Amino acid sequence: MSDVWEGKIFDGAFAAGGGGVLEVTAPATGAVIATVGRADTADLERAAAAATAAQPGWAALPYTERAAVMTRAAALLAEDPGRLTRWLVPEAGSGQGKAGFEATLVISELQAAAALAAQPYGQMLRSMKPRVSIGRYVPVGVVGVISPFNFPAILSMRSLAPALALGNAVILKPDPRTAISGGLALAELFAEAGLPAGLLHVLPAGAEVGEALVAHPDVPCISFTGSTAAGRRIGAATGPLLKKVHLELGGNNALLVMPDADLDAAAAAGAWGSFLHQGQICMTTGRHLVPQDKAEQYAEKLAERAEQIPVGDPTDPTNALGPIIDENQLTKVHQIVESTIAAGATLLAGGTHEGLFYRPTVLADVPLDSAAYCQEIFGPVAPVVGYETLDEAVELINSSEYGLSVAILTAHPFRAFELADRIRSGAVHINDQTVDDEAVAPFGGAKASGVGGHFGTTTNLDTFCQVQWVTIQSDIEHYPF
Repeated sequence: MSDVWEGKIFDGAFAAGGGGVLEVTAPATGAVIATVGRADTADLERAAAAATAAQPGWAALPYTERAAVMTRAAALLAEDPGRLTRWLVPEAGSGQGKAGFEATLVISELQAAAALAAQPYGQMLRSMKPRVSIGRYVPVGVVGVISPFNFPAILSMRSLAPALALGNAVILKPDPRTAISGGLALAELFAEAGLPAGLLHVLPAGAEVGEALVAHPDVPCISFTGSTAAGRRIGAATGPLLKKVHLELGGNNALLVMPDADLDAAAAAGAWGSFLHQGQICMTTGRHLVPQDKAEQYAEKLAERAEQIPVGDPTDPTNALGPIIDENQLTKVHQIVESTIAAGATLLAGGTHEGLFYRPTVLADVPLDSAAYCQEIFGPVAPVVGYETLDEAVELINSSEYGLSVAILTAHPFRAFELADRIRSGAVHINDQTVDDEAVAPFGGAKASGVGGHFGTTTNLDTFCQVQWVTIQSDIEHYPF
């Protein structure tokens, strides 16, 4: 494994951090697998100054040069996905299939960012005056990115790549539990791809540096992916500062099994949606809504699948699922399961753990006021709820404070498409489960699942740029004063 970041942060080059070092621990074993630098607020001040100085020259380059960096980075990762997957598996507790999939997503983000740099960056506008009137996107300057632990590489890169491609500089604070796969490995990739120094800074650190980044006067844009609770705090902190803020937050996503759906296929989709990466995904299927007369049968089929999933150290490729990220998260998951059973739910599978390895869990007859129904669990738990009518099902879907992703399984997809008009969610997937994301599609939530912009495709122009209105006249306008 590479040791280029051993004890280091990235400040245009790998260097010691002012806060000492952080130990990188594999949640599956508890072993320390690396050390990285710990940044402090002085490192942030230097990063902000360097990024502010470097950004105008980067933005002034022909778009082809920015696109070329993205293309080279994508090619380097495609040649050796292991430069990411060998860290994603032990550091994030990723199953090897999930790690490979995540590396593929990172490549696609880089490729899409290269194309984004070549997009038209404005439009010709009509005007009442005899002049040229243009609305154009210009980079915001320095973008602060705060990314989480669960899909650390892709959830960092989907901000890094478009922000850089559009001419911004970036300061990234990855989750300290995944500082390599969520930050330093990406910095190494960009450095090898030829990104000029000063444009990317990776500062592994705790909350104090994150708070300073959010408040920094020279960082006019914040892109945060994480919990709704943390997003609310960032929103409250940045409101008075009038910053451009993008918050991609949590979810309690519903999978609606319509009365005509094939239950075997539905259970397979539902198992993937609830259990992939131990349920530690904002798009995880958190509620399975099934016709009342089929709910018991569906739950049993789901439980059969849950019992067959191997859980263990993800360095063993036979284990589909790995560990919960840490003891605090495990405790939260288990408390939700136990309190929901105490409230009247039936445990059909799982509900147990060995160390941080939590078994895929299926809960039937889940009360609507229970923790497993109302909260984002962030663990491998599938609550099943029966409904009588589709109107009731839509009400159940929309009753959540979240609105990130919804899935509808049916034999009549156009009927589901019509139903989507009534659903308040950033995404609706018909005949698929809730976990899905593509670089070429807009991604973001409604309600408590997000605010401030979307990732993906040309929507990144709105997220990482400001719109500037420019008018041009041949002669100076004459006025009567």
